[in-house]
Amino acid sequence: MLLSCFLQLSAVKTLLQTIKYASAIAFFNKKVLFLQFNNHYNASATLRRCYFFCITEKKGGIMSVQYVTKETLEKMQAELQHMRGVERPAASKAIAEAREKGDLKENAEYDAAKEAQGMLEAKIKQLEGIIANARIIDEATIDTSKVTILTRVTVTNLATKKQITYQIVGEHEADLKAGKISVTSPIGNGLLGKAVGETAEVQVPAGVVKFKVEEITI
Repeated sequence: MLLSCFLQLSAVKTLLQTIKYASAIAFFNKKVLFLQFNNHYNASATLRRCYFFCITEKKGGIMSVQYVTKETLEKMQAELQHMRGVERPAASKAIAEAREKGDLKENAEYDAAKEAQGMLEAKIKQLEGIIANARIIDEATIDTSKVTILTRVTVTNLATKKQITYQIVGEHEADLKAGKISVTSPIGNGLLGKAVGETAEVQVPAGVVKFKVEEITI
């Protein structure tokens, strides 16, 4: 029984961390996935603790610098302000109302309100850390002689001869459907620093893929 529980917890933690660091999933979509996953396992306090660990854990114990556009930073600041000014007071009010309904030991509504408050505070703490370490990139200073963050790069897959254009962005702006890939992703990292005409070799699960840089723009 203990081994089964441990294996389940280990698998859940691995999955949550995979979602957290997946560059193809936009930052705001990751939070939705985390919340849905937590709700699915709401019967297990152990798994909830695992959830909180994964959304607040930092790589190597240090929150890395996040390069973002001014627009993205403003969106994050607005979201943080809403959580502090609207959601936090609402969570406190829900706890107070639930507390008035009887014995806290058998008060499921109170437990749910406290859990919701804990999740909110974890989200606030995470977003505060991201904003504190965010650095705005000025497009006027971007060097298009090579692939750098915020440049748009058109590449040719030398195996399929297919051309595709990516914008290299910070981890929290990545959105594969919009053609935005993280600078920390395998392709983004592989293209970084390459000039027009050069070839990047990118290690993917299926093997090594070669991309020739055709054009670099802003």
